[in-house]
Amino acid sequence: MNLKPIKSTYLFLFACLFFQLQSCAQKDQSEFTTKIITGADQYDKYLSLLRNKTIAVVANQTSVVHTLQRKEVKPNVMGSEMVAIHLVDFLQSKRIKIDKVFAPEHGFRGKADAGEMVKDGVDSKTGIPIISLYGKNKKPTKEQLNRIEIIVFDIQDVGARFYTYISTLHYVMEAAAEQNIPVIVLDRPNPNAHYIDGPVLEKQHKSFVGMHPVPVVYGMTIGEYGKMINGEHWLANYIQCDLTVIPLQNYSHDRPYDLPVKPSPNLPNAKSINLYPSLCFFEGTNVSAGRGTEMQFQIFGSPYLKPSKFSFTPQPNEGSRYPKHKSKLCYGQDLRNHPRLSRLHLEWLIESYQQTNSRGSFFNSFFTKLAGTEELAVQISKGISEKDIRKSWEPELINFKKIRNKYLIYK
Repeated sequence: MNLKPIKSTYLFLFACLFFQLQSCAQKDQSEFTTKIITGADQYDKYLSLLRNKTIAVVANQTSVVHTLQRKEVKPNVMGSEMVAIHLVDFLQSKRIKIDKVFAPEHGFRGKADAGEMVKDGVDSKTGIPIISLYGKNKKPTKEQLNRIEIIVFDIQDVGARFYTYISTLHYVMEAAAEQNIPVIVLDRPNPNAHYIDGPVLEKQHKSFVGMHPVPVVYGMTIGEYGKMINGEHWLANYIQCDLTVIPLQNYSHDRPYDLPVKPSPNLPNAKSINLYPSLCFFEGTNVSAGRGTEMQFQIFGSPYLKPSKFSFTPQPNEGSRYPKHKSKLCYGQDLRNHPRLSRLHLEWLIESYQQTNSRGSFFNSFFTKLAGTEELAVQISKGISEKDIRKSWEPELINFKKIRNKYLIYK
């Protein structure tokens, strides 16, 4: 019996298996080395700047640090594992002196409704005073910054102009600049950084849900955005902040990124975050974007739209104690399986306006603040096509992209 063909076959199969395992190992190594590393996780780059300083931290539930900690993996056997802990807890463990924490919209632990007054208090875990930057006090006062030598800002943004964390960044930078206090921004990925779209805010419609002449989706991380605020002299009296950005590693604007912690109560997952820039326009209409359900910013509907196969009934829940159309049957669309968006989707807004039996009350005054212009509501009410509406944005979008390019840290 000739064993050479059998032997050759086994050698061939072994070689294939070897190369397959080697390829998997290389892939695993590649995935490890190219993992996105946040600014907060690069503590070797900022802890030395904070030692022997009295600091304030601007943070919420997204402000987490991943660090190795010793742990008993088996009885009497110690090992280590990577764990996520809050930035404030981490800094305290490193004996950094934190004088106070400033909390944005939704609060320090991220439990408050959108638009709900966030109260001052004390963090029950650390005993550190918490000062709200949402409500009447949106900007740290001179008294609140007394003794502060450095401010650390670490909040996860989602890349939409009307998401108020970039407005909080503006006021923190402005207050710090007035008191000659440096600000360190620990950069985080923008899950909607892969496109730029929407009308650019007009100066006369400036508000806390839109403070700067940027489009609805601006395609920058919060660190890059802070550089733009500074460089374009958007702070009061054209002052500039002593700003340091701890940049991300292995990041690019077009790289998908799922947030490990939901950034606010009504953005529970990656789908809602991707749909948010498009569906948030409904907040300025009589159509619900799903608040009061478990599908927030993944559905939309209204009692005033035509009956359809999909319907829902909003009820009070965490993050929405008084939902629009509470206990009323709303007809609309379920977008949970919609492909990932790479531009604003206006068709849903336009179609809802055309279908509603209550056009006179479809838009409210908040819509203009969200859009940053009165023109969008006028265009939709006149029946102008989505294509032509987009065309009207082009000149200002081109100009914005030129400004944006000056402040980019990543490709």
